[in-house]
Amino acid sequence: MKAVGITRRTLVALAGAVALSAIAPVAAQAETYTIPIIVKDTTSFYWQIVLAGARKAGADLGVNVPELGAQSEADINGQISIIENAVSSGANALVVAPTEFKALGKPIDEAAKTVPVIGIDSAADSKAFTSFLTTDNVQGGRIAADGLAAAIGAANGGKVEGDVALITNLPGAGSLEQRAKGFKEELAAKYPGLKLVADKVGDGQATTALNIMTDLLTANPNLKGVFASNLIAAQGAGQAIAENKLGDKVGLIGFDNDDKLVGFLKDGVIDALVVQDPYRMGYDGIKTALAAVKKEKVEAFVDTGANLVTTANMNEPRAQELLYPKVK
Repeated sequence: MKAVGITRRTLVALAGAVALSAIAPVAAQAETYTIPIIVKDTTSFYWQIVLAGARKAGADLGVNVPELGAQSEADINGQISIIENAVSSGANALVVAPTEFKALGKPIDEAAKTVPVIGIDSAADSKAFTSFLTTDNVQGGRIAADGLAAAIGAANGGKVEGDVALITNLPGAGSLEQRAKGFKEELAAKYPGLKLVADKVGDGQATTALNIMTDLLTANPNLKGVFASNLIAAQGAGQAIAENKLGDKVGLIGFDNDDKLVGFLKDGVIDALVVQDPYRMGYDGIKTALAAVKKEKVEAFVDTGANLVTTANMNEPRAQELLYPKVK
């Protein structure tokens, strides 16, 4: 009888343990949130930095962070499908960098009816974002204008005058339109001697930017400077400057960075880069989304900052941190 009693108590204890073990995974699962990050182009180095920041946030915060995005910033319909699928798959929130201002407005409105949507980098025609984290792109354009004026002045005995041009990577991208706006406003307000003689828009390919820049150099022999307003446009424009050996005659300001652009900066092909903090966008995007899921208060807008990195300051600690982010 004594042995039987012990067996019963043991069985009861085991049954309790089994019950707890059955509940524990459910409880743990309930606390594991899934927050996809949807970027414009998973192949671009810039977006890989964003993804790296989001990945680190997921690891630090215990969040499942699927890394999603199309293969090209021009694939607007692809991004829309990714957003719709992420919502239908049961995501707790979304972090999205919209590819195009108008086209992404309604898809984001629809997604926000179900989950919090955190915007990063580029705006969309929607007021449904719970929070938006981005560079002040208008200010980024102003910084580029100031950098270009400084480069032109340095190359021309202090004279800030001559013909300049703008190359935009894609039509309709909110961040790029804002950079163009800031650039043009700054030229008009501060640099009357600089005349904008060309405002070109590409198709998202570096080879197109290369061709645009080559044509600009041919058509405008007095061209003094160019602002290429994102990484891909700067790659193409920089290649044209390098091939024509005009680094000491035509100033070039790029936006964002990768190994190729940093190489151009070192070699004097590019005079300066306006560098964002994409790692912070990714990390804080996930952190903000998690706070929103938990019904915590979040800021409606967060400026993640922009810095002008030149040949003169590129070896300073902050510049090195921005130029060589950890992507793995």
